[in-house]
Amino acid sequence: MAELLEYLNRVVKDEGSDLFIIAGSPVCEKLGVRVRPIGDERVTPEESERLIGAVYALAGRPIDGFRGRGDDDFSFSVAGLARFRVNAYRQRGSMAAVIRVVAFGIPDWRSVGIPERVMALAEERSGMILVTGKAGSGKSTTQACIIDQINRTRECHIITMENPIEYLHRNQRSVISQREISIDTEDYLSGLRACLRQAPDVILLGEMRDHETILTAMTAAETGHLLIATLHTKGAVNAIDRIIDSFPSEQQAQVRIQLSMVLSTVVSQQLIVGEGGRLTPAFEVMRANSGIKGLIRDGKSHQIDNAIAAGGAEGMISMDQSILALCQAGRISRETALAHADNPDLLRRRLG
Repeated sequence: MAELLEYLNRVVKDEGSDLFIIAGSPVCEKLGVRVRPIGDERVTPEESERLIGAVYALAGRPIDGFRGRGDDDFSFSVAGLARFRVNAYRQRGSMAAVIRVVAFGIPDWRSVGIPERVMALAEERSGMILVTGKAGSGKSTTQACIIDQINRTRECHIITMENPIEYLHRNQRSVISQREISIDTEDYLSGLRACLRQAPDVILLGEMRDHETILTAMTAAETGHLLIATLHTKGAVNAIDRIIDSFPSEQQAQVRIQLSMVLSTVVSQQLIVGEGGRLTPAFEVMRANSGIKGLIRDGKSHQIDNAIAAGGAEGMISMDQSILALCQAGRISRETALAHADNPDLLRRRLG
């Protein structure tokens, strides 16, 4: 236990994002985009099993389920240090884990670079908001900040379904029920169906994995709830196509119509290494105005990117416009901006 706590203290002290315990290499920490070893000794399979056993003991969680399944997600706190999100798994027959650092408390949205146009989504009262991006792009932080803003400013019932729970919310003006998948409810679909009988005003859904969950989520948004959900896709167009393609072909026309009616906003984000090695978020924001709703309904999602780029007056911004603004503000370099752009040739011309 003492050795594990030393590693956890080290990664927090170094302001790392993740700790890696994998047999065959030293224990490592992730600093920005670099993975750096802590010490020189390679971890043996026996040592990795001992360290991961200590993680389970510290979390007060039985390890038997992990031994049977080979994969597990959970979170735990260390008083005075931080919260941690754990993904434990087997690799080459040995135990391994990636432990993500989650700071105590909800971060200030300004300090983590979330723009006002994204935080304004806390004022929405109904419809579906999608927060998309690849793993590790900051989606959970963005969602937590929006939920925290609602909690501070509105009197309502917020229900979150997460796997695992990362940020802990305290009741402020709102009442918050936080449910962890596999502990408080069997799965996302069961939890979502049940929460519709729990008088929610706002529902946060950690992930939409299958068409049944997506359909239930759209129904919830259709019946007057504000539903905030996550998809592991890049960009609004891919998110829309992912939802529609998850359904059998004979249902897709109806799903397009339903999605066009309930979709409010798609926020897509990525983290970019800025000047000084600091991770800086870039955001695409699509607001589902009447024109975009028509494109979704008519199966013309390929035209949505142009509508986003032209929708600045309605609070929209394309990913390349966001990257351009970061570069012009001196927060990222020209080379970094071009490396992350969807259309680097056009961005190069805009940068002159």
